[in-house]
Amino acid sequence: MTISTAATTTTTAAAATAATTTIATKTYKIANRLLKYEKLIKQPQMQSELGRTSVTGTQTDEDVDATSADVAATTATTTYSNHFNTHFDNGNAYTPIPTPATPSSDFLHHITDRTMLLPTLEQSSNGFLANSSNSSGIVTYKAKTNGSSNYNFNSTSSTSIGCHDSGGKGGGGAGGGAGAAAGGTTISSCCNLIARRCFGINVRRCVYVLFAITVVSIFYYTHYVGTDVVYGVFQRDTHPAPIINCRMMNSAGKHIRDASPAPDHRSEARLRIDPKVLVFVETTYSGLGRDIAELLVYNRIKYKLEVAGKSLPVLTNLDKGRYGVIVFENLDKYLNMDKWNRELLDKYCREYAVGIVGFVSPSEETLVGAQLRDFPLFVHTNLRLRDASLNPQSSVLRLTRAGETAWGALPGDDWAVFQHNHSTYEAVEWAQRNTQEYPADSVGQVQLPLTTVLQDRGQLDGIQRVLFGSSLRFWLHRLVFLDALSYLSHGQLSLSLERMILVDIDDIFVGEKGTRLRPDDVRALIATQKIIGGLVPGFRFNLGFSGKYYHHGTREENLGDDFLLQNVQEFNWFSHMWKHQQPHLYDNLTLLMAEMQLNFGFAKEHNIPTTSGYSISPHHSGVYPAHELLYHAWKRVWNVKVTSTEEYPHLRPARLRRGFIHRNIMVLPRQTCGLFTHTMYIDRYPGGRDKLDESIQGGELFQTIVYNPINIFMTHMSNYGSDRLALYTFQSVIKFLQCWTNLKLASAPPIQLAEMYFRLHPEEVDPVWGNPCDDARHKKIWSKTKNCDSLPKFLVIGPQKTGTTALYTFLSMHGSIASNIASPDTFEEVQFFNGNNYYRGLDWYMDFFPSDALPNTSSTSPMPTTVGTPRFMFEKSATYFDGEAVPKRAHALLPHAKIVTILISPAKRAYSWYQHQRAHGDVIANNYSFYQVITASDSAPRALKDLRNRCLNPGKYAQHLEHWLAYYPAQQVHIIDGEQLRLNPIDVMNELQRFIKIQPQLDYSNHLRYDVKKGFYCQAVSEKRNKCLGKSKGRQYPAMDERSAKLLQRYYLNHNTALVKLLKKLGSRPIPQWLKDDLSTGT
Repeated sequence: MTISTAATTTTTAAAATAATTTIATKTYKIANRLLKYEKLIKQPQMQSELGRTSVTGTQTDEDVDATSADVAATTATTTYSNHFNTHFDNGNAYTPIPTPATPSSDFLHHITDRTMLLPTLEQSSNGFLANSSNSSGIVTYKAKTNGSSNYNFNSTSSTSIGCHDSGGKGGGGAGGGAGAAAGGTTISSCCNLIARRCFGINVRRCVYVLFAITVVSIFYYTHYVGTDVVYGVFQRDTHPAPIINCRMMNSAGKHIRDASPAPDHRSEARLRIDPKVLVFVETTYSGLGRDIAELLVYNRIKYKLEVAGKSLPVLTNLDKGRYGVIVFENLDKYLNMDKWNRELLDKYCREYAVGIVGFVSPSEETLVGAQLRDFPLFVHTNLRLRDASLNPQSSVLRLTRAGETAWGALPGDDWAVFQHNHSTYEAVEWAQRNTQEYPADSVGQVQLPLTTVLQDRGQLDGIQRVLFGSSLRFWLHRLVFLDALSYLSHGQLSLSLERMILVDIDDIFVGEKGTRLRPDDVRALIATQKIIGGLVPGFRFNLGFSGKYYHHGTREENLGDDFLLQNVQEFNWFSHMWKHQQPHLYDNLTLLMAEMQLNFGFAKEHNIPTTSGYSISPHHSGVYPAHELLYHAWKRVWNVKVTSTEEYPHLRPARLRRGFIHRNIMVLPRQTCGLFTHTMYIDRYPGGRDKLDESIQGGELFQTIVYNPINIFMTHMSNYGSDRLALYTFQSVIKFLQCWTNLKLASAPPIQLAEMYFRLHPEEVDPVWGNPCDDARHKKIWSKTKNCDSLPKFLVIGPQKTGTTALYTFLSMHGSIASNIASPDTFEEVQFFNGNNYYRGLDWYMDFFPSDALPNTSSTSPMPTTVGTPRFMFEKSATYFDGEAVPKRAHALLPHAKIVTILISPAKRAYSWYQHQRAHGDVIANNYSFYQVITASDSAPRALKDLRNRCLNPGKYAQHLEHWLAYYPAQQVHIIDGEQLRLNPIDVMNELQRFIKIQPQLDYSNHLRYDVKKGFYCQAVSEKRNKCLGKSKGRQYPAMDERSAKLLQRYYLNHNTALVKLLKKLGSRPIPQWLKDDLSTGT
């Protein structure tokens, strides 16, 4: 392959020489046409038809061939132009005169009637031309006319012309080489010819011409000949080499000593505690407390945040501890607890074998040998340290591997170190005093290691602790903190040591010229893959291609494309879009599939595998927010089973990225590695190489792999050309992981990774659809046909049988309020946020709310509207109230929506639901009495239990309202008294209009009238006619039997009491009369 590359270079050079020779030949012919003009200056005797002109001069023998020397000289275009600007761009008016075939006195007079000084040009040592006042090649001419001539030569013209002799006298630049001389001669000839033309034109135009020739030449060589020669001149080898060196590992990535396996912290004590952390912080906004919480979230560890100084939360649940580890952001808060709480907490820790983590908080006061309260332990604070290392004998370390040293200054100047004189204490981490900060203290002294993280085995008081001398700013402390949680919880909070890594290379064949892969880059890719494969079993780069742009680079980059396909079996492959389009821009499934089929055909033609079941959408378009057409097309063309995105639920913060399953396609979270399409050169990396190394050596990239069991990284083709930053990055971070952790790295195809992911996180199977308009990135990759303004502004959530249909009817009378299009299955209720409708996706839901809402043109509407009138959209689904997942889902999509609920007596509501089911022919309701239904046991038939639950569960009002209030603030929740809606709807509707802030308001007193036959209010169509609800509404039922009534009063007693407390807590909400009655009867 080396011979082939050399041959390619030779061919390119030959083509360049041939092109240069062609230009030189054409230029020489043009030069001959100007020789006569040059002779007018250099010939000693000239004759004119108008008179005789005597021209005398002094010249050397070398000057006789000045003309030929001009043609052969190697000159610098820029320098030559500067000389012309110096001598001609001086304000003299030059009128271009065409050169006659036979020079006349007029022409000669025009030439000699101007002072034209041309400096002697001589080649300097660097190959360029410079002025030389003492050149031997000087000829001086003086011209004058006879008195009989009409042309009076009053001025003398001294012209000095010097030329470089490329034949040998000054040929340092050419070096005697014919090939180089040819190119130099051509450029020199062009410059001389243009210079002579400039005698008759403006010099500034000459510069423009020279610039134009330069641009055209560059374009010609770049586009037609190739950039190899130019690339070789300017390109330097800047490929960074990995610098991670582990003392405990050999060159093959194997540990020199057979390291003992990571300790297993599990013990029987873990069975008595929950896997949850209790974190005491100084304030809810404290920095270290926030860092602790974020680290726990990243690793999916449950926690509870409490502000220190208040009463302790409940610590036990029956005979089990609620928390496995107690963490104090400030150790002083634990040491200085009041006696009651301290004894209570210590008793809990001893009884349930719960450990404590404490951080020494920085302060302005510097402590020297200060003893911690009640402990034989001393601290020194506000120190600057360097060179941290770990104790290989520590039983705390599990995830973290000891044996290496983190060289250099440690972050911060507020470190605390521990001194002890008891065997219960053992160092976990050491550091050295920063001698650069304390030079006087280090002279002639041996630096002893200082303990920065300390383990307390609990021999003094039966409580194990791990104490930190600094915060989590130091990357190594984050790992040790996770190990401390594992150790102190007896393995209950241990993280898995298995880590899976997949590296996607997006945009194969896509990219501008100069950013694509060349054959050498492909060879480096294969070589590095082999190296990483020795450290990570099963590792192969995963290449995503867009076939449209195959062979769209330079000649050498096209060879790189071919070389990739020659080694297609070396990699895993997946499909992008054919032209790298964004799928969300397609509104036609057929067109979208046609584009995918083009890429599929390209893969077949070039033997690229098509069975990976994995695909990535350009810019993650259409994956989330989900574009339904993309999911359908993926299934039909590529049989896609797995994809990944960095956008769910949002790009930032990365610790919150999650997966989901939609349309039977598993969507995995995708991680970034700090490399993007524009990061191709190490010296142009944002922040420089130090910033990239920081991410690798304990920073963001390193921590991403540590915290995520399954990692899919996004990179781009451009990261593997130029300086090959991606190869450097991943090879380095993998070595660093093996230096400092006990993680077991491996790789697998995407489908296997997806199956593993959802086994680990089954709670993420169901998606949560967010509002695309709340995220600028999401809005850019969302279908242009969708409009956030059409989403509901408020929800009527029920519960059932409380008057929600009547409220829906009253709202629809308002001309500026509109509801969703009716569903063929559930009529006016969409029922999206609960049940299977949610899995149909956001597009399905929004189809019920068209962006151009239909006008209210009903003849019975008191406020008819026309097309284009803005509408205040709402949705009513009475099953939302008690849906377990509904508040979370609704808030994700409609965080600013108002929530409206209606409450009546829960006992009356339960009986009404039972009668409703009977009226609709429900078999269970018609075969069991109401009392049998509400007293059914858990061993009853499933259908009977379901009816019992639908009767009883929605009536637990306080419980369900608390659930909604966990997502929506009280200011967005409006509670309607159902009895008042039935008896006095006008006041209720006026209050509701004020709550939703609708303008203009409808005066319902003119449009609602009580209907004696129905027994409730209806819409007043005319003076004598009302429009009421259907026959199924307002139905009269037999009275509830007394036994059932008393049972329900007792059943709902605690729930109604909780509702009273909640309403008082919310404030400005009167206690309904039915609630007072139920409580008085129940007691």
